[in-house]
Amino acid sequence: MPRVYLHEFVDVVGTRRAQYQHHMTANWCPEAGPLRRQRCFGVFSVVGSTGRWPQVVNLWEYDSWDDLAHNFSVELVGAGHRDPMLERWWSEAASFRSGGFDRVLVAHRDSPGIEQWCARGGTGAVAYLHELVRTEPGAAPEVLDELVARAASDRARHGIELVGAFRTALRSHDEAIVVRSVRSWEDWADFETVADDAPVPLPPGASSLQRILLVDAELSPLRIGRQPTASDRRPIDEI
Repeated sequence: MPRVYLHEFVDVVGTRRAQYQHHMTANWCPEAGPLRRQRCFGVFSVVGSTGRWPQVVNLWEYDSWDDLAHNFSVELVGAGHRDPMLERWWSEAASFRSGGFDRVLVAHRDSPGIEQWCARGGTGAVAYLHELVRTEPGAAPEVLDELVARAASDRARHGIELVGAFRTALRSHDEAIVVRSVRSWEDWADFETVADDAPVPLPPGASSLQRILLVDAELSPLRIGRQPTASDRRPIDEI
């Protein structure tokens, strides 16, 4: 059974990105993770020169659709459709963000889970390529197969490694997302030079590709090689 993910683009208020990311990791994961049967896969900042800003990307991992359904059953309660056990957390989070856009994703069979990355101690990346690929209806699974296969070539040539590969659910199989790690800024520049000079054609069935850059939040599991804990917490005004 493939893993399921929540992929969140979150618009952050003003200069409060670091505070929001700390609230999303150290202040959320220790209690909410086990309660909601979810794991934090990654929390990232969007490099504003490549995409919308100020914006954060969160990726939450579930072992199955049943676990995602459990998450919703915990969250969508009460008059405000918010978990009353986390009322204080929700109130504080509202001061850091103004809105966003979420997707439900299904992992490709060759997409590593966060426990695999933590066993390796994280990715060691300076940045990540986040690629959103739109396809003809029904073509996303085959396009994703091709993108994953191509990732092996980019790893050998540029040191850019596949971190996660997903297709978007709740749609007509017409969208895929690939996240890859970059080990140095020199590698990124080399990759983009080649991609700009001689772009590789999109796989059959793909209609467009949008690439943005991400960097790890301070307590992202892909950076620290573990889930955030309560011992990581600091007063928000010190972030």
